[in-house]
Amino acid sequence: MSAYEPILQAREQVIQIRGLAHRVLHWGPDEAAPIFLLHGFQDCADTFQFLVDALPRGLHFVAPDWRGFGGSARNDAPYWFADYLGDLDAMLDFFVGDRPTTLIGHSMGGNIAALYSGVRAERIGRLISLEGFGLPRVDAERAPDRLTEWLDQLRKGVKESYYETSDRLAQQLQRRNPRLPGAIAHFVARVWTQPAADGVMLRFDPWHRLINPVLYRRDEAEACWRRVRAPTLLVLGGQSEYRRHLESQDGVNEVSRWQSCFADLEVRDFPALGHMMHHEDAPAVAAVIEDWLHRHRPSQAAAKSATLIPDDHA
Repeated sequence: MSAYEPILQAREQVIQIRGLAHRVLHWGPDEAAPIFLLHGFQDCADTFQFLVDALPRGLHFVAPDWRGFGGSARNDAPYWFADYLGDLDAMLDFFVGDRPTTLIGHSMGGNIAALYSGVRAERIGRLISLEGFGLPRVDAERAPDRLTEWLDQLRKGVKESYYETSDRLAQQLQRRNPRLPGAIAHFVARVWTQPAADGVMLRFDPWHRLINPVLYRRDEAEACWRRVRAPTLLVLGGQSEYRRHLESQDGVNEVSRWQSCFADLEVRDFPALGHMMHHEDAPAVAAVIEDWLHRHRPSQAAAKSATLIPDDHA
């Protein structure tokens, strides 16, 4: 099966951020105000192509590869989550200076965007999170075991991931997620890999696979979220295994949790889509984003009460 053919061609740029080369993709006119697209774990900027193609022309999208992902430089050593906030802070300095901007993040990128929007609230004019709802609370008693496991992983080291062909990876992606269209799966597999001696390898630093030795501190994340001043859109997938796991672990509805933290929140729920919603049905997700951005144009943004609007057509 052939891969998805992009409608709007991306332009590639490499910039130095905090001592590392970061690959950045651009779509749309450079003179327009940037909208930043922040990808999730093991993903890369390229797979926002489907969303960009479904959104209106005339918008300028800027999508970096996080350090150690895609075409950006690797640490070749353990990664620390706070570095992503530092990288984002420097990227905004580079591209927009002090002007308020718009962040759209998926999964890990959504978590980074939400945290940053609380700690640098004056820099963010609009925030959209696609399934970036954080992790469950972790009992502090697990800290010794977590540190032990991390030390064991350091001793063992890491290995690259190889596949015979990108088509084999595409088939695996579809087995894991039957909602993923074949042409999309082949595009994703192609941009996630690079040639290797015996096939292809993932464009992903395997050091990312080490567990975090620092326990996730949900209370600290929520404290950051409560400082977000920007209008916020949370987009959820009803079939998301991550959302189900989070809610089953905590016994708390994710919508009510976010409503308790964000002052100006709208929630859209796609019952038929999963965690990779912008891969599964980009036009449906883009329609929600376009409508929300239109209603929250920077000059007309007004406070709105949180609301849940189901999108049954997805």
